[in-house]
Formats: sequence, C-alpha cells, structure tokens
Amino acid sequence: LTDTDRSASSLRCTVVSIMSGSTYWCTEMFNTDYRRYGSVCKRKKRVKMGALLFRQQQEAAWFVSLAILGALHVAAVAFRILSHLLLLLRRPTDLCHRYGAWAVVTGPTSGMGRSVALELARRGINLVLVGRDPAKLKDISDNISCTYAVQTKIVVVDLALIATPQGDEALRLLRHAVAGLDVGVLVNNAGLAKPCAVYLHEADVEAWVRMIRVNLWALTEVTAAVLPGMLERGRGAIVNIGSGTTLTIPSFPLFSIYAASKRYIDTTT
Repeated sequence: LTDTDRSASSLRCTVVSIMSGSTYWCTEMFNTDYRRYGSVCKRKKRVKMGALLFRQQQEAAWFVSLAILGALHVAAVAFRILSHLLLLLRRPTDLCHRYGAWAVVTGPTSGMGRSVALELARRGINLVLVGRDPAKLKDISDNISCTYAVQTKIVVVDLALIATPQGDEALRLLRHAVAGLDVGVLVNNAGLAKPCAVYLHEADVEAWVRMIRVNLWALTEVTAAVLPGMLERGRGAIVNIGSGTTLTIPSFPLFSIYAASKRYIDTTT
C-alpha cells in the first residue's frame, strides 16, 4: 500500500469504530483530510518535477555553451589550416618584381634556413647570407652561385654576441653590407634551442643568455637594420621563423625559456 492508501485505511477504521449517530460528521472529516493530503502530495510532486526540469534546463544551457565554444575553436583552427593550404595553391609570385632583387637570410647554412636560401635563389633572388661560420657560409654561397644565376654576399656575424661590443661591430658590418641594395625580403631564421631539456636552476646561465640574444635580441636588431630601406622603397616582406611550441600546448616543461623566446617571435610577427 502507498502512504495515501495506508492513511485512507486508518481513517476508514476510525469511522467504523465511532457510534452511528456521528457517522456523517466523521465521514465529512475523512473526506476533508483525504483531499488535503492528496493536494499536499500533488504539490510535492509538482515541486520535484519543477526542480528536475530546471536542472535539466541548466544542464542543457551548459552543454550548448560548451558546444558553441568548441565549434568556434574548431572553426578557427580549420580557417588557419585552410589559409595555409590556399597559399600553396596560389600561382608563384615574381618576388623580384613584387619585393626587390635582394633577400637577407640569417642562419642559412643548415636546416630550414638552407632550404629557404636555395628556394629564393631558384626564384631569382640575390642573397645576403648572415651566419657565424665562415666555412659553412662559403659552402652554401658557392653552391648557390654554381647552381643559380644570382649574386651572393657573406656577412659573418655571431648573433649570440648581440648587445656586446663585438655584436655592435657585426651589426655595423651588416648595415654596411645591405646599404644601397634593393633588399625586399628578410628571413629571420637563426635560432638556438640549447641547452636541451633541463631545469632552469640546473642550466648554465650563459647558455640561456646566448639563447635569448639569438632568439629575441638578434631578430629585433637585424630587422631594425633592414627595415628602414624597405620603408623608404615602400615595399618588402619580413619572415620570422617561429616554433610549434607556441601553439601545441600552453606550457612547455624543461624548455620554458626556449618556448618563451619563440612566443616573442610569434607576437612580434
């Protein structure tokens, strides 16, 4: 039996036990109490149903909000991917006509910098090669001169010495080398990733300083040396090579200084 049925049974027993002269009054009392009890039960059920419905509405609102945020993030990522793919589908541009006859490339002796230098030479751009190793610079310069009909200039600069007397002298040589040239493209490729995975308090302080000088200070100084000529001619392009560490995860344990320096490049660009 339910609570309602038990209550009704007890009331019926009460009515039967009372004398017949009072039966009508007891029956009315029973009907009134029974209706009141049923009304209270119905009210409780409505309150419970209302609370459940409100909770479901709140959960639905949270779900819709999170779904909208997720959709916006996916749309932003898809837009960035499609924009890069569209660049690959565009017809090749005459870089000499659009930007200028010369390009400055830092760190051109290996890796991505070497590939960029070779591609620019293939497309008819003369090159100013900036690096710290004279032998490697001569090797890439001879390779380009033998393969493509372009001119090359070598500027030996140790970018890790920026903000020192030796670095100031090297930047003066760079400004002298690009003076009078129609430099339309600057590729800031040089970078340091050493020391490798290590706790900050265990690393060599000088190694961190060299990394910051190359990844931050040198990029800014080289850009400042080349940019005035671009502004004077009214054309030019600056390419800053960053890192995926600024996009993949919010923080990069054991590589915090490196990731922060590459984040500087990302925000500068």
